[in-house]
Amino acid sequence: HTVFEITKKLREKGVKVRFGIHPVAGRMPGHMNVLLAEAKVPYDIVYEMDEINADFPNVDVSIVIGANDIVNPAAQEVPDSPIAGMPVLEPWKGKTTIVLKRGMATGYAGVDNPLFYKENTRMLFGDAKDSVDALLKALSH
Repeated sequence: HTVFEITKKLREKGVKVRFGIHPVAGRMPGHMNVLLAEAKVPYDIVYEMDEINADFPNVDVSIVIGANDIVNPAAQEVPDSPIAGMPVLEPWKGKTTIVLKRGMATGYAGVDNPLFYKENTRMLFGDAKDSVDALLKALSH
């Protein structure tokens, strides 16, 4: 619900906010869509991966919350990677990506994520709930 409050504040300031959903994000297909709906995020700003990937080069800031394998450029850039060819969201193609994670650990596939080391990526370490709460507080001032 904090993510929705952040969305609301940003939209009130004239910022275009959209959500990109990977088809297998969450515990089952469609799980992220359900979570966003429960948080009251308007469905007209929620996009499937295939709908939003082409837009990333025009995005100023992407915020990745807790994701790993589904935003891993190794799927496209490392031919012998275990995840080579896997469809991924492409936030690294935008101007800046901020990744909220507890640390640099690999995801389910056990593959290091080059996204974390790209020049246009910033890592915000900590509990994601605490991080989004702090972001909302900063936007409220």
